[in-house]
Amino acid sequence: MTGSIEGHGGELALAALRAFGVTEMFTLSGGHVFPLYTAAHESGFGLYDVRHEQSAVFAAEAVAKLRRRPGLAVLTAGPGVTNGISGLTSAHFNASPVLVLGGRAPSFRWGSGSLQEFDHVPLVAPITKYAATVTATASIPGEIGAALTAALTPHRGPVFLDLPLEVLFGTAGAAVPEAPAGTVEEADPDEVAKAAGLLAAAARPVVVAGSDVWAADAVAELRAAAEELRLPVFTNGMGRGALPPGHPLAFSRTRRHAFAGADVIAVIGTPLDFRLGFGDFGEATVVHVVDAVSQRATHVSPAVSPAGDLRRTLTAIAGWAGPRAAHEDWIASLRAAEEAARARDVSAMAAETDPIRPARVYGELRRVLDADAVTIGDGGDFVSYAGRFLEPARPGTWLDPGPYGCLGTGLGYAMGARVTHPGRQVCVLLGDGAAGFSLMDAESLVRQGLPVVIVVGNNGIWGLEKHPMRAMYGYDVAADLQPGLRYDEVVRALGGAGETVEKPGEIGPALRRAFDAGVPYLVNVLTDPADAYPRSTSLA
Repeated sequence: MTGSIEGHGGELALAALRAFGVTEMFTLSGGHVFPLYTAAHESGFGLYDVRHEQSAVFAAEAVAKLRRRPGLAVLTAGPGVTNGISGLTSAHFNASPVLVLGGRAPSFRWGSGSLQEFDHVPLVAPITKYAATVTATASIPGEIGAALTAALTPHRGPVFLDLPLEVLFGTAGAAVPEAPAGTVEEADPDEVAKAAGLLAAAARPVVVAGSDVWAADAVAELRAAAEELRLPVFTNGMGRGALPPGHPLAFSRTRRHAFAGADVIAVIGTPLDFRLGFGDFGEATVVHVVDAVSQRATHVSPAVSPAGDLRRTLTAIAGWAGPRAAHEDWIASLRAAEEAARARDVSAMAAETDPIRPARVYGELRRVLDADAVTIGDGGDFVSYAGRFLEPARPGTWLDPGPYGCLGTGLGYAMGARVTHPGRQVCVLLGDGAAGFSLMDAESLVRQGLPVVIVVGNNGIWGLEKHPMRAMYGYDVAADLQPGLRYDEVVRALGGAGETVEKPGEIGPALRRAFDAGVPYLVNVLTDPADAYPRSTSLA
């Protein structure tokens, strides 16, 4: 324990939160949680409010992802908490250590019909690592300490506490918990050795590294393992940038080619889900390296699946002293395919078509984004192109909704990113469909002096649905939006700035104006609705 404190429930809560490194809360105003606000206001604790509770949770998740420590959202009782469910679920799928503190109707009137009386815990329990109601004011710091310890223990994830009105408004004295040093769970050495041996002896190995490598602060260890064993590396999620563009072992455009030719595929720190063909790599031997036993795949049977601290596992793989095969011819063949794909992309990113193709937007963005810019993808078809054409130069600079695929993360993520990195560029990539979920929070950014650049790929359709449905049925329904809608005027009306772009040559100058503006600025790019990102129509 770090000492003791006496005060109202909000003061007790903030003392415990500070012990875990939390310095800001994201919220939408609600009377059930006033003590948390007063404690923040009177002590200089960062307080940021939004226009929809889902944005508060997404902002907290962005902080958790970028800083690799807990993020905090405070939601009022009843609909405040239920409006945050999608954010909590995304944090669950993304293994983000988010704490949601919810208000709760008073316990002494429970069952009498108090305003927003609802038992949140059974609803959020399946998507959190820890969910409980705090029953006494003096218990607040200890409960927060227990919840945050659970959130930070691999496999990481969100946690939830609600605080009845009388508990949060009450006063008490309590001990303040210390953030735990953390116990390191090491993977079975024999399993690690088997994984290393398979990779080293393979003729055509491939590594896929995901978000958990970033979350575990294991980027340097990943690089060391790749360089020592000469392993070509692909990345997804927040693993992107772990090996920077230009690294001789970093690949991004030839994954399908690599998977088809590989004899050993090691997936590290990301699940064997739909993004990786559910782990079905044909004849290739599969190695799945995870941070906790709970993350081992149950729908496929990898040859080996070491489960434990990723830094130690990767260090052990890098130190493999057994037999090694030469991988240079395989690497050279992948590099040739990669360069051919890049050459094709150059023309796509410079296309002078009318209407504009999404690839041209990303060709222009590549010219203006700083190496440490935080780029946020919130959309379907438009953001699929971002995954192909944008290459983060550094790890921890790419945010997307993750495997849950929840639209609406964009403006909340932007708020969390701007608070975390006030001196960097923050750029949100929105499909015009996704814009409908969170664009009102441009007002929150304006009001609180948080400038970001928002680029909307505006094709007037739900691209991920319209083209596949037409391919499946010969027609589509419920897949159209207003063509040419002026999302820039929405942001201007909310106090920001923006413009609409209709010609390819206008994109670059518009982006430069946006990054120089110092206010939330939306560049509304009218893109070709017929240009669809290639993908299967299967949802299974």
